[in-house]
Amino acid sequence: MATAAEEPPGLQGHTGNSTGTRKNVSAEGPGTSSSQAMKKTIGHRGIDHTGETTYKKTTSSALKGAIQLGITHTVGSLSQKPERDVLLQDFEVVESIFFPCEGSNLTPAHHYGDFRFKTYAPIAFRYFREMFGIRPDDYMYSLCNETLIELSNSGASGSLFYVSRDDEFIIKTVQHKEAEFLQKLLPGYFMNLNQNKRTLLPKFYGLYCVQAGGKNIRIVVMNNLLPISVQMHLKYDLKGSTYKRRASAKERDKKVPTFKDLDFIQDMPDGLLLEADKYSALCKTIQRDCLLLQSFKIMDYSLLVGVHNLDQAREEAGAMAVDQRRPQGQKSLYSTAIEAIQAEAGSMGSMDTEDRTGGIPARNAKGQRLLVYIGIIDILQSYRLVKKLEHSWKALVHDGDTVSVHRPSFYAERFQKFMCNTVFKRVSRECISLCQGLYRFLKSLKMLEFQFKLGTYIQAIDTGGVYCALHHLL
Repeated sequence: MATAAEEPPGLQGHTGNSTGTRKNVSAEGPGTSSSQAMKKTIGHRGIDHTGETTYKKTTSSALKGAIQLGITHTVGSLSQKPERDVLLQDFEVVESIFFPCEGSNLTPAHHYGDFRFKTYAPIAFRYFREMFGIRPDDYMYSLCNETLIELSNSGASGSLFYVSRDDEFIIKTVQHKEAEFLQKLLPGYFMNLNQNKRTLLPKFYGLYCVQAGGKNIRIVVMNNLLPISVQMHLKYDLKGSTYKRRASAKERDKKVPTFKDLDFIQDMPDGLLLEADKYSALCKTIQRDCLLLQSFKIMDYSLLVGVHNLDQAREEAGAMAVDQRRPQGQKSLYSTAIEAIQAEAGSMGSMDTEDRTGGIPARNAKGQRLLVYIGIIDILQSYRLVKKLEHSWKALVHDGDTVSVHRPSFYAERFQKFMCNTVFKRVSRECISLCQGLYRFLKSLKMLEFQFKLGTYIQAIDTGGVYCALHHLL
């Protein structure tokens, strides 16, 4: 293992020569001159003169390679340590290993510039992974056996996102304060997971740092909320706030935009309809998670919602294509949405294909069958002084209760109310049966002229006072 005095000059792109000198290797690395300026930059994320994504001026391909080399080494060395109970001091441990491009007695030669790889709280994170049934060899195989897939929709934070080929894990770059906050959060996170493994909160499997060229690139490994093997027809980032919570014109031009709260209210005024048991399980999970976040003084988090429309997918791809494409479910325990809320998968009406992806069955107001994928994201924001000042300033020019930045207790209450009253609504099985029966009746008679007359809502008498619709169902 290298000493602290050895400072890596910087990560580089592929050179085609694993044993080349550092002078040759540095041609494409972060040590390049300012003449090779980024075309555009969002935070630390940019695009270099070749069109490749960069982060802190390190190319994405070099960063992915360094991550895979580092995780392979740290998981392998950790497997040689005996399993034991997690101690308080384990949360503060940081292990470091130096990767010279020419290789060493501990590390292989590689096609990148020299870098140092740091692993935070390795024993604690090994315990977290074991809790979710992730074996060391599976973890290493998923992340390091094949090239990581870079996600293009990185959002406004400027973070880079990678997903493993098997849909299991997301790797995200985080800022220094976020990584620092996660380290402080770990003991409480550990205690919560011991009490309740079913949660919509992010499941953190590892915290690492790639250090090169005087730059620290911190990354976290988490569960993947939106399987790339499943087409998301709609995607929302919801906070329960209405102040400037509408997707920008630039965002709307994307193939699959991430819409916000005002967009949801406008596009889906009747919400996502869930069967009573799933609705209750979901709201109970959100309430429990918000209570925990509030206790840690965390705010500004979001509910990420991905919607796969089964009926729309059938129309777009055809029945045969849908039947043949059966995505495999995620292997990690409690990693899917339906597992997180502790509910049975159910069907929300007959589904022609077996769902293995863990989506929550739902309906929209048109009666179309949906699979909903959800999770709480961006929890590494505490209500520090800067956030208090931000809320105070926004409250002067707008209604303070509608802005996203707010004190944790109010934020949690508003978040729960919005999700359980506006986004998700309860519908009885009787209502679903009624809609299905009428649909089959109209379809059998081919009486399309009645579509307009029946394009009004059919009231369903149940505890939630919820209705379903047949409008445009045919």
